[in-house]
Amino acid sequence: MNILITGGSGFIGTVLATRLLEQGHRVRIFDKNPSATHQHVTRIGDIRDYDAVQSACSGMDAVIHLAAEHADDVDPVSLYYDVNVDGARNIARACTASGIATLIFTSTVAVYGLNAGVADEDAPPAPFNHYGKSKYAAEAVLAEWAESNAGSRLVIIRPSVVFGENNRGNVYNLIESIQKGRFIMVGGGANHKSMSYVENLVLFIVRAMSQTRPGVAIYNYADQPDLSSGEIVSIIHEALGKRQPRIRIPYWIGIAGGHALDLIAKLSGRRFPISAIRIKKFNASTEVSSAKARATGFEAPFSLRDGLTRMIEAEFHPSAEDGSKAPHG
Repeated sequence: MNILITGGSGFIGTVLATRLLEQGHRVRIFDKNPSATHQHVTRIGDIRDYDAVQSACSGMDAVIHLAAEHADDVDPVSLYYDVNVDGARNIARACTASGIATLIFTSTVAVYGLNAGVADEDAPPAPFNHYGKSKYAAEAVLAEWAESNAGSRLVIIRPSVVFGENNRGNVYNLIESIQKGRFIMVGGGANHKSMSYVENLVLFIVRAMSQTRPGVAIYNYADQPDLSSGEIVSIIHEALGKRQPRIRIPYWIGIAGGHALDLIAKLSGRRFPISAIRIKKFNASTEVSSAKARATGFEAPFSLRDGLTRMIEAEFHPSAEDGSKAPHG
């Protein structure tokens, strides 16, 4: 197939493009940044520019829409809506103009909010930040496209926190802080986290390309079983060969310190690895049900422990042999 990946120069997009090319698909990346890995198939453009989006869609059989503003501290906040919602409108319009009937959209479990229980796809949306709100609005835009174009297929995938090699997100920051001896546990660590290892998620996205039923299908994606924050921290210490400190900071002290750093950052223009929202998210239970995704027959080749270990071996033990990165069991 001829497949367009918006945001394909990013973390997930790079792995996805690699796997699709390995399977013999013809891939085109559309991104505002050049690809470090797939320069030869990349078109530079902004998802907010309809003409550029329409040109990128020309001749494609399917679109995998990854492009998004997703950081915790995007400023101004209007960028979440300009990129995530208006960008979705441009994708929908361009798919119609180009006769594209298959669209895969990576949304987020942030549409459910924090401490929402083990949310399934029918759980009421309650996004707590602009990222979640804008992603849910983008879902509505694309669902309207699918419902207005007979025979169209829209697969919405809501991944939990995604991590893996070459990612510089919150999981990397956590590993780095532990590796440098800067980590102190905030809270009890009993809260559970749904997480997605990038190689597993990418294989599920590829599987979604075979969705043949017209209409809208929504899937949560998370690798099971969920780990608690304490278990994640323990696995990282073990993989790094470090002893886990016994000192823990009560949550209320940690959140107060996060707010203080937020104020300093606002006044000074500096950015800190710790913030109130990151402490809040670390201590929140963010679990989702991925039973519907598993019911498709998809089996993730790597466990969460495998994924964390592979990431640590690649990022923090560069001399490790490739053989140590094989999936376990």
